[in-house]
Amino acid sequence: MIPGEARGRVFRFGVFEADEAQGELRKHGIAVKLHAQPFQLLLMLLERPSEVVTREEMRRRLWGEDTFVDFDHGLSSAVNKIREALQDSAARPRYVETISGKGYRFIAPVAARNEGELAPAAVPAEDRPDTSRGTVLSTPEELPSAPHKLIRVLLLLVQILYLGFYVTALANLAEVDEIFVEARMLPPLVFMAVLVTSAVVLIPVRLYLLAAVAFDLRDLSSRFARMFPVLLVLDLLWALSPFLLVHHISTSLALGMSASLVYLPFAQRSLVLMSARGR
Repeated sequence: MIPGEARGRVFRFGVFEADEAQGELRKHGIAVKLHAQPFQLLLMLLERPSEVVTREEMRRRLWGEDTFVDFDHGLSSAVNKIREALQDSAARPRYVETISGKGYRFIAPVAARNEGELAPAAVPAEDRPDTSRGTVLSTPEELPSAPHKLIRVLLLLVQILYLGFYVTALANLAEVDEIFVEARMLPPLVFMAVLVTSAVVLIPVRLYLLAAVAFDLRDLSSRFARMFPVLLVLDLLWALSPFLLVHHISTSLALGMSASLVYLPFAQRSLVLMSARGR
């Protein structure tokens, strides 16, 4: 089924590699479970990246001319297993694209090398995991799959939560000013200027994100990535907002709420990435 001279190749794509000799799919060097038949189908696609591999070609190679099986069901099941292993989506594919009525196409860049060759010489730099800098930010490949509707609901709730903070603070400026006076740190006028300015800037940003999520904006992830660095700084600043409620809640509760809000910008980023992948 595979020409003898073709054996021993290792295909690299993104954070994955398919080892033909070992019959193994790996992610960051760690084996990913994928049965023999889906793996052979994956090899067919990797051998001809960007080309359509027809369903008839797959039937002849994987099932043979004289094998009577439920071919359509078997092929669909094998493709689904490949997508599950690659954490891919049929609706928004990053690796395996369905060509309606024809077959499938592998759409990600692929680099191939023979077993025994040095991997770095054959793998483009952009396809290798970036280990030169430490980061706690998740990549799309690392995030779990979840229903797209659930992700959108959570994103909408995050935007509404932040809007609630801004509007509540602006509606109670007299009480907020009193809290700043009691704090006896920087002049209260400085705190008030930062609070009002950041709230006025962030309200339209949250309304934009609210509308983008509600209408399922297609390129939201790329736009959010551009605004994330600045938004992260402002969100971390507003993580202190529970302390504006110290007249109504205990300091320890305000501290606990602030700790949770420190995590929220990173959770929001993950949800945006998951939303883009699951469409």
